[in-house]
Amino acid sequence: MNILVLCHGHPALQAGGTEIAAHALFRAMRNEGHQGLFVAGVSGLHRPASPGTPFQAIGDAADEVLMRTEAFDRFFLSQTDLHGIGLEFARLLEEQRPDIVHIHHPLLIGVETIHLIRRILPAARIVMTLHDYYAICAHEGLMRTTDGRLCHGASPDACRRCLPDRSATDFRLRELHLRAMYRLVDHFVAPSRFLADRYVAWGLPAEAITVLPNGLAESAPAAHRKAARRRDRFAFFGHINAFKGATVALGASALLSREGVTHSLALHGGSDYQTEAFMTRFAVLLEAAPDARHTGGYGPAAMPSLIAEADWVVMPSVWWENAPLVIQEAFQHGRPVIASGIGGMAEMVRDGIDGLLVPPDDPAALAAAMRRAAAEPGLWKRLVGGIRKPVTIAAAARSHLALYRKLMAGSMAARQGRAA
Repeated sequence: MNILVLCHGHPALQAGGTEIAAHALFRAMRNEGHQGLFVAGVSGLHRPASPGTPFQAIGDAADEVLMRTEAFDRFFLSQTDLHGIGLEFARLLEEQRPDIVHIHHPLLIGVETIHLIRRILPAARIVMTLHDYYAICAHEGLMRTTDGRLCHGASPDACRRCLPDRSATDFRLRELHLRAMYRLVDHFVAPSRFLADRYVAWGLPAEAITVLPNGLAESAPAAHRKAARRRDRFAFFGHINAFKGATVALGASALLSREGVTHSLALHGGSDYQTEAFMTRFAVLLEAAPDARHTGGYGPAAMPSLIAEADWVVMPSVWWENAPLVIQEAFQHGRPVIASGIGGMAEMVRDGIDGLLVPPDDPAALAAAMRRAAAEPGLWKRLVGGIRKPVTIAAAARSHLALYRKLMAGSMAARQGRAA
């Protein structure tokens, strides 16, 4: 098959979970013998613009390119440069003529791209992976209110409380526009059942969504500390922001330190694009947690050595995470996970079997779980024994390819039926 993959970024420039998953899946399908092109959106935040074509090479791979996507409206998820980028992208579609176009995110690229693909390539099948809740929630897809509450669904009145500068008409137009574009997608993929159910509640047909977990590149598991009397080393992996739970982890560590509970907490992750107010709060909480340290950003290659120093991985996110890569990586390396019991985290971590679940945004509850993890005899060993190996990227690629074949076969049968 000829497969065109679209993503809002490239992991070489921004190593987010979606970018890593999309790129790894593309390479795995290429390893299965299929050709194609990986097109990643890029803006001036990642790389300065160059004159001429909106497409730029990335690295040495001939089948991976960057596409300039500066004119993007984040509220409407709309790419407004239809006379520049739109024309160039239409030309690329006509040259490539893919059988499958797999969209991994509308960010930067814009939902209008779906309509353009359908117009230029009516026979191609369009697949979209729902990595998060951007279409449902105009507040950066978080489904969390600005005053810190989990949100269960969008409505003009509720959304205006988070974004008061927008009118009810704006929210209605956004919803109508996104629904119209999403109706042009042939099939959706959701990495978790939780996220799939949220989109069904939003209005997508349940039969149009297939739940397929993200795959993980195979890697030798990091060794455990030998004969440790206490399993009291905890690690956080993720972006340092208001939603991933780093501040919750610091609050829990501070409580344990005040109680005299021996432990260590290493926070691994960069803090790009954060507000000064958040970074000031983070610094204050870090200072109040003497047994915690922030090591800064890290690349994927450093993960095995960093996790080798930890007994447990903590993921106290305060929003409905979908299918966190960090949980897969922790399980790959044989580390139990202590996570918030909401969203895709509660789906991936089985409480008392391969990890522990705690209420979200509750430093005291997380501290209690960490205290138990460090002190309860046999708990760590039992949970390590309950860990299931995550799905490999090769297996994920084969599942996606099977879905593509099914869609193509259905399309061909429909065309033959119309011809008859």
